[in-house]
Parts: sequence; C-alpha cells; structure tokens
Amino acid sequence: MAKPFRFGVQSFNADSGEDWAAQATQAESLGYSAFHLADHILGQGPALERANHPVQNLAAIPAMAYAAAVTSSINIGCRVFCIDYHNPVVLIKSAMTIDKLSGGRLEFGLGAGWIKEEYAALGLNMDEPAVRIDRLADVIEGVKAFRGDGVVSVDNNTIHWKDFEGDPKPVGRAPIMIGGGSPRILRLAGREADIVSLNFNNRSGMIGPDGVQLSSEAETQKKVGWIKEGAGDRFADLEIEIGAYFTFVMDDPSPVLGPFAEMFGLSEEDMLKHPHALFGSVDAICDELERRRELHGISYITVGKDNMESFAPVVERLAGK
Repeated sequence: MAKPFRFGVQSFNADSGEDWAAQATQAESLGYSAFHLADHILGQGPALERANHPVQNLAAIPAMAYAAAVTSSINIGCRVFCIDYHNPVVLIKSAMTIDKLSGGRLEFGLGAGWIKEEYAALGLNMDEPAVRIDRLADVIEGVKAFRGDGVVSVDNNTIHWKDFEGDPKPVGRAPIMIGGGSPRILRLAGREADIVSLNFNNRSGMIGPDGVQLSSEAETQKKVGWIKEGAGDRFADLEIEIGAYFTFVMDDPSPVLGPFAEMFGLSEEDMLKHPHALFGSVDAICDELERRRELHGISYITVGKDNMESFAPVVERLAGK
C-alpha cells in the first residue's frame, strides 16, 4: 500500500527574524507538513563558488528552534545535519531539546557530509566516503541509545559513552531521516532510518552535471534497490523523501525545460522525468508525482521556499492521499 503524500519546504536564508517567522508560518498555513533547513557553514567566497552551492546565512540549530517557537503544528527539521560539523552528544541533545520544546515536532536528519570545499575551508579533514558513512552509523547508534531507556552505554569507533541517561527523551516519534545517494549510505538508511532522503550521488563533492545525471529515473530505481537491500522486511515501514530542487509550476514549461536539460547533459524527456525536478501545470505535476510514487515509492517531496506558494495547489490536492 502506498504511503500518503507529504510535502516539505526547505529554506537556507532569512533577512531577519520576522522574515524567518513568516516563512515558517506560511509553510504551515499552506498545508506543508515540514519546514527544513540544511546544515552548511560557508558564507560568500571562493570556496562556496567552487562548490557551486547556494549560501546559507542561518545556523541550523537556532533557526530550527526559532521556527518551532513561531509555529504550532508543522514539523521542524534539517535535511540534513552533517555529523562531522558537530560534537555528537551536543547535536543529539540539542535536537531532542527542540523536539521537547516543540511538543514532538522534530524530524532528525543526519548525513555523512559531501561538500569537499566546505571541509577544506573549515580546516576539517574529509575522510573517504566509507569512513564517513561508518562514522554516521556510529552516531546513529548513539542517537538510539540516547533516546532509549536506562543508562547509555555506547562504545564504537566514534563515541564512547557510559554512566548517564540521555535527557531529554523525544516527546513523540522523532523520526530519523538519513540522506544520501550512494549504495553504502542508502543501505545504511534502509537499515536504520525512518525516513530515507534521496539525494544526488555527490561523489564529485560539488553540485554539477555528474550528480544530476546519477540521479535520473533509472538511477533512482537503483537507489531504491539499495534501500531495499538494507531494509529487508522493514522496507514497507520506510518513508522515502526527495528534494524537488528544480521545480517550475507553469502551463508551458518548455522555456525552462530545454535550458535545464542542456545544462545537465540530459534529454528533455529525461529532464521532465528527473526525480529531483518538476516541470508543468498543477495537473501535470500531480499526475507525475503519483506515477513516481507508484514507480519509486517516493511519497514525501520537499520544495524550496521560493516555490512554496506556486506549489501550494499541489499540496492542497495531494497531501494525505
């Protein structure tokens, strides 16, 4: 049985507290189920230009807390925290505090990191993907121990905890979201996550044609297969989420479809079906999302805050169905 549709909004920036509050409350009023940040550190400069990534002018943890404080029902999350940027126990306690103070509205997104220029600019060592993903698995073990019953006892390659209880405990489910696009991380997500966030295979360490081409419809089918390998019998319980990074709600998408296809080295047909893209009218997008849910199992779609209003008719039509 297909999971019901859910929709999220992701924002990187705000001009002021009032602007940030307005974004969060608008997402809530338009029927979105979650309001997300990402977890990036760099301001404008050569490193960010080389990464080809948008600037994020808000730190994730305080911005999540602020968004939770000005809303009442929408979930609050981060797609996704880079574990290498945080002390694990401080990150987990901070996240559980947001869950507690928001009445159980946390979606706890975790990832292994991918922007090599950000690591370099911050003076952080960027280990090989397998090492980073194994470290993510260690931190997830810590999350589950922290929010479980009794005294925490974790001793793995990354964390060594004993003789304390995790506090606060989650108010509700506090689902774990794991994001990525490679076989190893998606198998981990299948095994450990509640929500699997499909991303580009970011092996190049930057946004570009390579990652987009490795996230086509056919490649996404492979990704779902890796999730199934990790999940086994629990696959039916998982929610699969994706960022629709290239979204254009318009009756005739041809003026933008062609240039995007050319930019990423894809045919227009492949660009139109690309799981991270949505081009067309409300009717066409609704039909396409239903087709993708049937094909890939994707039921949770996140759009950028600049598309929040234009995409709202899709949310109104499909949310919960």
